[in-house]
Amino acid sequence: MNLSSLLIYIAPPVAGGIIGYFTNDLAIKMLFRPYRPIYISEKRLPFTPGLIPRNQERLAKRVADTIMGSLLTPEELQNLAKRLLQLERMQGAILWLLQMAMDRVKLDTEQKTAKILAGILHDLLGQSLPRLLKDLAKREDFLKDQLDHIFDRVLLELQLNESQANQLSDWLLETVLPPDVMRQALVDFLTDRNIAIIDESFREKTSGTYWVVANIFGMRNTLTRLRTFCLDEKESSNARIAELIETLSLGDRLNEWLKNLSLQNLPVSTVRQLRKTMRDSVRTYLQTSGADLLEGLSNSIDWESVSSLILSRLQSSVVVGESLETVSQELALILDRYLERDLEKIVAKVIPILNIDQVIVNRIKSTSPEDLETATQGIVKSELQAIVNLGGILGLAIGCIQSVILFFR
Repeated sequence: MNLSSLLIYIAPPVAGGIIGYFTNDLAIKMLFRPYRPIYISEKRLPFTPGLIPRNQERLAKRVADTIMGSLLTPEELQNLAKRLLQLERMQGAILWLLQMAMDRVKLDTEQKTAKILAGILHDLLGQSLPRLLKDLAKREDFLKDQLDHIFDRVLLELQLNESQANQLSDWLLETVLPPDVMRQALVDFLTDRNIAIIDESFREKTSGTYWVVANIFGMRNTLTRLRTFCLDEKESSNARIAELIETLSLGDRLNEWLKNLSLQNLPVSTVRQLRKTMRDSVRTYLQTSGADLLEGLSNSIDWESVSSLILSRLQSSVVVGESLETVSQELALILDRYLERDLEKIVAKVIPILNIDQVIVNRIKSTSPEDLETATQGIVKSELQAIVNLGGILGLAIGCIQSVILFFR
């Protein structure tokens, strides 16, 4: 066999391998290249730009539909949210926010936080609380247990000691019922009508020696002269009354009466009625005047100073710093229960807001063909090279078959 005959059998496998190898390589490169259309005399050459750059927008839409339809389904997003919003992560995030808030309060030089807190406290005590108190006071059982507890533990067991009784009796005799006040009260009581009634009653209801005195001397003259004496001789009257108070030991009697004064000495029915009366009086007062009292109290307080004092106390409080972790844990538990119940609804509302499919489309459309090719080759470079090699092997195999056919022919 000469050289020319040998070349006839060698040429098909070699040519087939070369054609298969470079054809596949060219086909893969034509997926991305040329990156831009090529024009000759205002006519675009076929297969320019490459397949992927030419259909980049449609590819982006297909990729987005595939990802949202198969990968990022609502169920999968819900599972992702569950893994992201684990209790420990939420607690850490809330604790971080609380610590940041405390640091922000410490750095607040313009007292904005104090002004906000002042407005909240003013509205709470001056507006919200009075309305709430007025509505609650209409209920029959409002503060019933609390007022009964105060009555039983404070008022019912209240009893003055020796010193308190002395001070109170001295105050009553010196300030409330001095001789001049008692004289004026006696003058006001001894009117002509009252004198006539006393005289007539004394005449009718006395007997024996007192009847003789009442009917012969009568009481009218005596009481009239007593009133005249109190009016004309004020200083003498006051002195006589003071002597009478000292002679009768009214201070000691009043002191003894005050020491023995206690609600426990009253009948049980009277005590129950007093308890009910006190409760009804408090409820009535809160219904009629409680709102005005709280509103006036709220207007009289400098809430900004109070708020600044509260915030400064909170900033330096060790308890607040130690309780942040507990507060964050409780808030995380509340949020976890809420998410466990409504996470599906939340995810369904979040998906349209995130608009993930449009984000994918815009991202792919904004990526240049060079970057797409680089990214694709970075992911499947070995697979693409295998396709090129497979093309060469298939071309070589077909060439070998052709050589075998030629040989037998």
